[in-house]
Amino acid sequence: MSDQISIGLANMHKEADEVRAFLPDFVSDLENSGAKIYLEYDYGGGMSFTQEDYASVAPGVTFTSLQEIFQQDYVLVLRYPDDEAINWMRPGGCLISMVHYPTRPGRVALFQERNIVSISLDTITDDSGKRMIENLRSVGWNGVNTAFKALSNTYPDPGFFNSERLPIQVTLLGAGAVGIHVVQAAIQYGDPDFRSRMVSDGVPGVKVTVVDYDITPHKTLMSDILKSTDILVDATQRLDASQPVIPNSWVAYLPKHAIITDLAVDPYTLETDPPVVRGIEGIPQGNLDKYIFPPDDPDWGQTIPRSIPSNHRRTTVSCYSWPGILPKECMDHYGDQLKPFMRVLLKVGYKNLNPQGTFHERALYRASLKGWLESHPG
Repeated sequence: MSDQISIGLANMHKEADEVRAFLPDFVSDLENSGAKIYLEYDYGGGMSFTQEDYASVAPGVTFTSLQEIFQQDYVLVLRYPDDEAINWMRPGGCLISMVHYPTRPGRVALFQERNIVSISLDTITDDSGKRMIENLRSVGWNGVNTAFKALSNTYPDPGFFNSERLPIQVTLLGAGAVGIHVVQAAIQYGDPDFRSRMVSDGVPGVKVTVVDYDITPHKTLMSDILKSTDILVDATQRLDASQPVIPNSWVAYLPKHAIITDLAVDPYTLETDPPVVRGIEGIPQGNLDKYIFPPDDPDWGQTIPRSIPSNHRRTTVSCYSWPGILPKECMDHYGDQLKPFMRVLLKVGYKNLNPQGTFHERALYRASLKGWLESHPG
């Protein structure tokens, strides 16, 4: 019996435009690190990769069914799969995915019930707590670019492209890792080439106001800020996800043409204790198939629990996976970040990860289900 570790890589089986898969060079690196690779049939097909593209650089790869993929020692898939796929996993199997432990306690409970372990890609951090598997630049730039496109259609007279209009006011909630990219993107309309054309036409540019925790609880201060906001961006990472940053009643202060830009993309998870709500109350959550929601969109109410106030609405741009708008660039980025971690994981093994080990080993341990539970008792 072989001791070779097996890794299954699955397509994500989400919305139709979610086509991301790890690129052939990443799969080759896994095989060169000693793993036996299993790919789901048509893996990468949504990005026009063929079986030959993978087999030519990883000759030992096996193409198989989705169910068999989830029965390997390790299962690697960027976005978290559905519960049916989790139930296919063998006891002791390891899921490597964006699990989001803090806001998805039900997943943690399911793993414990099924005796499944995990490494949460969004929880892999360096010793100072900085995320190491992330594409936060794409979150900021893709989201902001989409917001400006939406604003160009809602902006009132004299029009978005008119040199007589006022500067665009962007209000940013949150000054963390995503917020830094939002500021850089916003002053360039999310597209440096587009900004150059606007400058050449003499159109006034963009002002960015950054608002953090010490201001957001104050209704009087926030109402004045919101009244002059053209684009409101939520890039917060809340300490208490059970409370919104902007209650739905405050959305009424925004001008009718304003665009709400959701980059935090926290879910509504009301069945947990405490519950998880969205940073801006009463907005929908989009995906790669649909990420622009006008106020009268019929899908608006379908993504929001009935108990959540949503009477006050503005055009909202929201996408669960903003980097996925450019899938190949996204997966090339993630692959480069993940390679050194996978090499260490394949060498050491999940069970032997040492919290005092090498740099990459420490980070993997913190992102493991065991490490997360140890650091978050109860």
